[in-house]
Amino acid sequence: MNTAPDAQLDRWNRFRANRNKALASEYGWLTLTSFQWLESQPAAVDLVPGRWSTDGTTAFLTAGAADGLTLAETGEPVDGTISAALADEESLMWVQFGGGDGKQVLVELAMRAGKYAIRTRDSRSPVFTEFDGVPTFAYRPDLVIEAEFRPYPAPVDVPIGTANPLVDGVHRSVGELVFRLPGKDHECHLQAEEEKLGALTVTFHDETNGDSTDEWRKVSMARPRVDSSGKASVVLDFNRAINYPSAFTPYGTCPMPVRNNSLDYRIEAGERQPGLAD
Repeated sequence: MNTAPDAQLDRWNRFRANRNKALASEYGWLTLTSFQWLESQPAAVDLVPGRWSTDGTTAFLTAGAADGLTLAETGEPVDGTISAALADEESLMWVQFGGGDGKQVLVELAMRAGKYAIRTRDSRSPVFTEFDGVPTFAYRPDLVIEAEFRPYPAPVDVPIGTANPLVDGVHRSVGELVFRLPGKDHECHLQAEEEKLGALTVTFHDETNGDSTDEWRKVSMARPRVDSSGKASVVLDFNRAINYPSAFTPYGTCPMPVRNNSLDYRIEAGERQPGLAD
């Protein structure tokens, strides 16, 4: 039986409502329909008009007025050759086309692993139009855990893989969360990254992966609190574990957990594998 206080459940329900609303945003992750690398010679690509290329530092698009492409920011028609340059890991919502208003598909230019790619975001993608929320486990009060945060003297950059085997990533570890799970005697250690305003995020594997959950998930928490003795702690709420975009689409380049960020435990809390029946 769920024994969580009403206020705790209310906060979680608000979190879930906001999460589902964010996923269902216009041109969000649920609208991705392709990921394609650009070649050195101008060439057609799937699902998008025009001819696309890159010289390694800049991306180019050549199209005529009849192709119906317009700049996403201004609505100006693309008639001729346009170019854009990005730094690694940057993205640009570059051009759009299709539908009655010419905005059905938004084309994102991205620089990943030092190479240019485009991703199409189609507002009529069935993954988006048929979305009615992410399935979750029932709320688990026992998986709201106080963890000690042990910061490193300096951040450590750890090479990692991503959901795209051709794209490598880097995890900037700022410290470890140390805690015990219900029924376990040993300490668990998870490396954390720092987000805005000192908040922390951990990306982790657990024994539900590939069964009732995706291959990995992440959970974020507020910045650590420091007590009078200098010890830092956070509330690690696994009910707020969420999927990366790569759980919903094969066109993500989402970061994998660092090696050893694996729990010998079934974290049956938070988001489940998309598409599973409740």
